[in-house]
Amino acid sequence: MAWKYIDLTGILMISLLMFTSCGKDWLEAKPDKAQVVPKTINDFQSLLDNSALFNASQSVGLGEIAAGDFYTTLTIWQALASVQEKSAFVWADTENFYLGEQSFDWVNAYQRVLNANIVLEGITKIKPESTAQEDWNNVKGGALFFRAFDFFNLSQEYCVPYRATTANTDLGLPLRLEYDVNIQMKRSSLQATYDQIIFDLKTAAELLGTKPPYKTRPSKEAAYALLARIYLAIEDYEQAGIYADKALQIQSGLLDYSKLNTAASFPLVRFNTEVIFHSVFNYNILLPTRLIVEPALYNSYVAEDGRKALFFTSGTNGITYKGSYNGDRSMFGGLATDELYLIRAEARARNGQLSLALEDLNLLLRNRWKGVYQDLRSSDVAVVLGDILQERRKELVFRGIRWMDLRRLNKDSRFGVTLTRSLNGVTYTLLPNDKKYVFPIDGNEIRLSGIQQNER
Repeated sequence: MAWKYIDLTGILMISLLMFTSCGKDWLEAKPDKAQVVPKTINDFQSLLDNSALFNASQSVGLGEIAAGDFYTTLTIWQALASVQEKSAFVWADTENFYLGEQSFDWVNAYQRVLNANIVLEGITKIKPESTAQEDWNNVKGGALFFRAFDFFNLSQEYCVPYRATTANTDLGLPLRLEYDVNIQMKRSSLQATYDQIIFDLKTAAELLGTKPPYKTRPSKEAAYALLARIYLAIEDYEQAGIYADKALQIQSGLLDYSKLNTAASFPLVRFNTEVIFHSVFNYNILLPTRLIVEPALYNSYVAEDGRKALFFTSGTNGITYKGSYNGDRSMFGGLATDELYLIRAEARARNGQLSLALEDLNLLLRNRWKGVYQDLRSSDVAVVLGDILQERRKELVFRGIRWMDLRRLNKDSRFGVTLTRSLNGVTYTLLPNDKKYVFPIDGNEIRLSGIQQNER
């Protein structure tokens, strides 16, 4: 079966750790370890294969809401049940951001981190037979990958953008690396946060198989692809290019968009040839019936660009989005080859390899075009880099990546963006490098765990 959902009957994960029922946030939760019953390598693999737990609700939703690629109507905004969705849309102040709600992205991510730590603790107690060593390696590598994936996504929402000169003193995440939630955690430095993420992923890459049997499982290529994204986020372009290339050496296929059905409600199918690792996210405001694409973004696609008809369609209130690689209304937040070509192209351009950068960019765009595509050509690094970044925004729209890109690119005055939104005659503005490019941690978490709040 392709969609690897596993029934966890008999592998009870503390009632899926639903902390909201007991009124406590993740750092203070004290689940009963006796309820955790996986004992074999297969048990732990089955736990990791629970796609509803590990491949859904990833912590990039608030960032996508805040990233400025869409707007909505006042009526829709007012009808949203979640305060934090409304707040992310208008970049609200800390004191008004949650109004008693738990931060969903934070709580869900740490829930998955705890489950990954359960697997890591359990699998290390098993000494596998030689015939089971590969399976054991994949379980440990998979748990490390999932933990790193969540830590990285959390860092893009709840930590300041990475700067090498201040990373040792900037606040990072509480790095929960053990199952025992009774251990009091403080926020690490931002540098320590990234060091842990990268360490987990490099360890995972050594353990995982090259390609997975299911795209909901991590693999060596997925670890490489995620490392490429992370190195891009911290502006280590050399390493970003190296790891994008490593992943593309394993899987490099691209969809020919000219052959897809633009009339389909959702024309890009789940687990398509570009997908390396499958994961999804969503919030109600991101549903096609509520999301209205920014006109300037929509108009940046020329008529010959196949993405225009495949990604977008007319909705009740304006142009909306239908281009998810999940093949439905949920947003795809996983890893795919198109992103890797853009990472490698940007890394090459920033390192002066313009012809190779354009080779990657033109290959991607030839697979996106209807009719005859004319290759982009230039010997001007600024022009090439500008083209790559423009196509990056257009190709990776609504993938949970734009917020990360704004945070890093705003540090360069050439690429800084001022975001504005209007509701009921009020205009809201987010300037480049604003402190609101980091979300607040909810008040319950701060009160119960004692960790330090973000300055906004």
